[in-house]
Amino acid sequence: MDLSSLSPAKGAVKARKRVGRGPGSGNGTTAGKGNKGQQARSGYQRPIAEGGQMPIYRRLPKFGFTPPNQKAVACVNVAQIQMWIEKGLIGEEISVLDLKHLCNASNQEYFKVLGNGELTSAVTITAHSFSKSAEEKITAAGGKIVKAYRTLEEAAKVNGLPFEEALLTPKAKVVKVKKAKKSVKS
Repeated sequence: MDLSSLSPAKGAVKARKRVGRGPGSGNGTTAGKGNKGQQARSGYQRPIAEGGQMPIYRRLPKFGFTPPNQKAVACVNVAQIQMWIEKGLIGEEISVLDLKHLCNASNQEYFKVLGNGELTSAVTITAHSFSKSAEEKITAAGGKIVKAYRTLEEAAKVNGLPFEEALLTPKAKVVKVKKAKKSVKS
C-alpha cells in the first residue's frame, strides 16, 4: 500500500450541487428551493415562532431607566493621587483642572475621589464628590477636601469671580413664586 492508492471512503465525498443552472442540472426552475414564498427568496432567516402562546417579550416585565441627562463621572483613587505626588506631577493643592489633565479625561465634567489605596501626604483636593473612605484617608493624612459644585465650563461663565472661586460657589437656587388665584365673580 502506498499514498497514491489511498482514496476517501465510499459515499464520503459528494459532488457539489450546481444551483440555478437550468432544468438539465436536475435542480431546474426552482433550484431545489421549492415553490415561491419567503423561504425561496434570498436573505431568509427562520423567525422565532412561539405558536399561540404569549411571546417572551410580552411575558417579561419592563424594568430599568436610563436618565437622558446623566452626568458622566470620572473616578480617581487615593492611590493614584499618592502616585502623582511621588512622581512630582502635582503639589499640595489639586484642583478639578489638575484631575482633568492627569486623568486624560477631556470629555469628563465631574470627578469623584475614591478611597482605594493609602495617602501619606497632606493635600488639599478639590473634586465634585468624595467617598467616605477617601474623606477619612485624606483628613487622616492632614489634608483637606473641597467640594466643587460647578463644572469647569459653568465656572468660566460666572462673571466677576476668579476661576478658583467660581469652582467652589454652589449653583444659585431658583425659587418659584406661586401666583394668587383670582376670585371669579358671577
